[in-house]
Amino acid sequence: MYKIKYYAKNNKSPVIEFIKEQSAKEKAKILREIELLEEFGLFLGMPHLKKLKGYDDLWELRIKHSSNIFRVFFLNYQDGIFVLLHIFKKKSNKTPQREIDIALNRLNSIKWGETKWNL
Repeated sequence: MYKIKYYAKNNKSPVIEFIKEQSAKEKAKILREIELLEEFGLFLGMPHLKKLKGYDDLWELRIKHSSNIFRVFFLNYQDGIFVLLHIFKKKSNKTPQREIDIALNRLNSIKWGETKWNL
């Protein structure tokens, strides 16, 4: 079993806040995929997980619900700990660079010890 942590700043997690705003069915689907990550870790593999090319520590959890596609960027921190950094609803084939940049900024703040995550 792996551990899921949530990036938080000022005692608020943007991932948790985003999930709360979704419909009940979308919430359930997103949380189920997070549970699968917690159970299987990186062994979950495609189509659920993908390593982002060109970014050493950035992974994405890929979620599809009906016609909606969600992406959760996360850091494979250490010792089976995954830190969920950012989530968004994908509306185009290519992942927008600004979404990647948000995740990278959060990832770097963790690496440099500026930010912690919810335990």
